[in-house]
Amino acid sequence: MRITRVLGAALLALGLAAGPAAADSSPSPSASADGDAPTRAGSSFRTATEIEQGQSATASGSTGDYLYWSFPADTGQRPTVRATVKLPATHGSETWQLDVYDGLRRRQACQYGAQTRTAAQGAASVELACVLRTVRGWSEPWADDPLPGTYYLRLTVVDLAAADLGQPVSAEVRADSKDIGGAAAVDGTLGKPLVPGIAAKSVGDGDGSKTAVLSSFGRDDGWSSGWWSDRWVWTGIGAVLAALAGIGGYVLTRGSGRPSRVPPTV
Repeated sequence: MRITRVLGAALLALGLAAGPAAADSSPSPSASADGDAPTRAGSSFRTATEIEQGQSATASGSTGDYLYWSFPADTGQRPTVRATVKLPATHGSETWQLDVYDGLRRRQACQYGAQTRTAAQGAASVELACVLRTVRGWSEPWADDPLPGTYYLRLTVVDLAAADLGQPVSAEVRADSKDIGGAAAVDGTLGKPLVPGIAAKSVGDGDGSKTAVLSSFGRDDGWSSGWWSDRWVWTGIGAVLAALAGIGGYVLTRGSGRPSRVPPTV
């Protein structure tokens, strides 16, 4: 009974400690539908249109154009990007592709999803998707692991008939992410998020001041940093459970004391 009471109290304490960690690993909230969603796309990395996670953006263009958007992703998030291209009424077979690049403009591989799809002749639309790897807090300089910062979306057609080149199309893109948390945590942190600082845009009341593109990106509490992650909580839970198991095993195996058949020592 004493062991049962100890184990019950310990598990209750562990449940209270794990509560905040579970809350921290909830998916990121979607952006509010405030009518400010972008309705255009950039034509290069430097002019990529900024979107927030959970925000749908639309754009019109022509087959053969390169359409660019950008969004922020932080440590512990696993981004998912989707694109829907509405095609003209009459067209031949077309192959569209959705590419994702990080802040260093390195092409990021998709874990799964239809990154490239072919629309049959006369199809009304084509849908693309790409689920990226979980964003890491740190990586080796030679690796291409996803790191916190800006991510670029590039949507374009990669195969079509010459007669269909230049036909009007419209596209809708959206970026979301799931917070993976300590399950993908690594030791070490990135000094600064990978956001562009070369491209700049004018701000203010015509005073000529400039700010880096995407400088407004980020969370209200800043980019994640430091050594803490909810992995430490689960590591502590495992250590406590191991200690309790050791104590319980000792209590169960030590017996009730000196056997009665053993004569006492003089």
